[in-house]
Amino acid sequence: MKTLERFRTVPNWMMLSLAMNVLLFMAVIIGLRDRQPATATPPNASVLPQASASVADDPVAVDNFSPQLGDRQYLQYQQWVELLRQEAKAHESVPRLTVLLGDSISLWFPQNLLPGQRTWLNQAISGESSDMMLKRLNALDEAKVETIFLMIGINDLIAGEPESQVTDHIRQAVQYLKRKHPEADIVVQSILPHGAANATWEGRERLLLLQNDRIQAVNRVLADIAREQDVDYLDLYPLFANGEGALRPDLTTDGLHLNDRGYLVWRTAIALLLSTELDE
Repeated sequence: MKTLERFRTVPNWMMLSLAMNVLLFMAVIIGLRDRQPATATPPNASVLPQASASVADDPVAVDNFSPQLGDRQYLQYQQWVELLRQEAKAHESVPRLTVLLGDSISLWFPQNLLPGQRTWLNQAISGESSDMMLKRLNALDEAKVETIFLMIGINDLIAGEPESQVTDHIRQAVQYLKRKHPEADIVVQSILPHGAANATWEGRERLLLLQNDRIQAVNRVLADIAREQDVDYLDLYPLFANGEGALRPDLTTDGLHLNDRGYLVWRTAIALLLSTELDE
């Protein structure tokens, strides 16, 4: 009886979050199980359907994934900012505009893996911190945005910035986006863990100074911010963490960035959120 009474007092948002996490784990497990390890798997064959995508329709071999930035990889930061402003302007009136905001982890998201029936605009910049992103959000002011996915903060933490500064910048970003895009769905995504001792990233020494416990602490505040601001929160951390709370080796290229399987997990989580919460 006491157990039942405690269950009845659990807030609705907590029960919904628990149910979403269960569904995410099930979907990801099914998606990874169904992949054929010896052959290229087109994104249309993953666990959730990708119908009529307005991004690139040519299937890619996700088993041979590598980020493709072309000449963009040589751009300086201000050149990146200006290019993204131009792209945002060109997409101001496209249907079902869905924006990715963040750093290199979002930047390298393969377009072919993004859920379909939407126009995706990737506004992420490699190496970006939360304060840098905050200063350029006005590039989207005139765009008719339907959904915004935001993941930022790992570069701040690696650089030694205090957690409170990161969360304050993200709170300001959410408030700004809500003010400029009152009809849009805004999704704050948790910061992913890093690979800890297994990391091979070039900045490994700095990465090891950042405990994954700090990332989880920031994520708890981000969940609170999402509730306070009445926006969605997508908790990706449990999907990417191993038993020690570090980034799973099978989902990363270097202990910080994601490989093909990592992006497939992320794609599944986004698609499930869209189909169960935002596209109703």
